Amino acid sequence: MSARAGAARLLLGAHMSIAGGVERSIDRARSIECTAMQIFVKNNMQWFARPLSREEIKAFLNHPQRAELGAVFAHANYLINLAATNPQFHAKSLRALSEELTRADQLRLPFIVLHPGAHLGAGEEAGLAQVVASIDQIFAGIPKVKTRLALETTAGQGSSLGHTFEHLAAILAQVREPERLCVCLDTAHVFAAGYDLTSEAGTRKTFREFDRTVGLRQVVALHLNDSKTARGSRVDRHEHIGKGQIGLGAFRVIMRDRRFRKIPKVLETPKGKELREDVENMRTLRAL
Repeated sequence: MSARAGAARLLLGAHMSIAGGVERSIDRARSIECTAMQIFVKNNMQWFARPLSREEIKAFLNHPQRAELGAVFAHANYLINLAATNPQFHAKSLRALSEELTRADQLRLPFIVLHPGAHLGAGEEAGLAQVVASIDQIFAGIPKVKTRLALETTAGQGSSLGHTFEHLAAILAQVREPERLCVCLDTAHVFAAGYDLTSEAGTRKTFREFDRTVGLRQVVALHLNDSKTARGSRVDRHEHIGKGQIGLGAFRVIMRDRRFRKIPKVLETPKGKELREDVENMRTLRAL
């Protein structure tokens, strides 16, 4: 197999805008030869949106280049907090996530990535219990939706949950329908949370710990982001690959690990309209 054919099989891409219609994200992704893509299923800074029309769904599913993307998945909006202590805010979060899961299901997306939530002073134990109860309630209300929920590792900023592997393991162990959950691992978040990605040996050790605590079999997506902030800073700031505090060693391990071969790897690094930064970051990753 040629190197080019091998690179083509690599599921690598970036988060793409849905401005102008959800189907436009496919044009953007394929314009820079992405083979994987993450999208929002609606405006990510609004609670709710009108339902997707039949035409919009069809335009996305029947897009002439849709089959060229080996993996497409969604990210939930940033307002949602399943651990919210305010009853109104919590109710809004439940409704919003239910609607986003439904939209993702209509677009036949396998999973939607979600930050588990922030306990806002209630404490980690109470926060995790609230997340578990929230997930159970949401899934009970949408029994036919096939799209799964991918819990994302977080940097641990503020009172965010999900910055330890134990947090994710606890949620997976306690929900009623664990088969409807999976995990998305973000390199910048794991690093900012304090795990060692500073060397190849450290990275392998971190993945061993993750496998022991959560299980690598749970991982369905990788967010490949370098970090502007130091290890253990608990501050979530993404940087271009090899230009941040993580460096290239960790990304080399990930790009070469056979266990991650079929796992989509997506960038969430800063970029302009021309997507030149994505092209550069993907070139760096492919070279590893």
